[in-house]
Amino acid sequence: MLKNKIFFHFITLFLLHISTLNAASLGSLLFHGNCITCHFETKDLSAPSMVSVRETYLRAFDKKEDFVEYMTKWVMQPNTKGSLMLHAIEKYKLMPELGYEQSTLKIITAYIYDTDFTKVHEGHKD
Repeated sequence: MLKNKIFFHFITLFLLHISTLNAASLGSLLFHGNCITCHFETKDLSAPSMVSVRETYLRAFDKKEDFVEYMTKWVMQPNTKGSLMLHAIEKYKLMPELGYEQSTLKIITAYIYDTDFTKVHEGHKD
């Protein structure tokens, strides 16, 4: 019973903390807690770097709304037909479906749109 109360208290505090984060902070938290596992910021290692992904999408979509919508849709169901980076698929293989909620992906993709990964930023990793 005490363990349940402690766990509930922890979850409540965690959710309160999350609710106070601004969109950029939440995007940074989600990106650096998930995407960075494969997509390093500036290095092409196990997947294309976020610099190259972001640059590719910015060339295709100058409006944030279009960028976020297309990238979110593609990450939800990765496929070669809709890919803007076929060369990356040939080199690294197709990204797996990750099962994230659409709302979560929209926060992450908005963060990617807004973040210049070549400069120091919130959550920056070399």
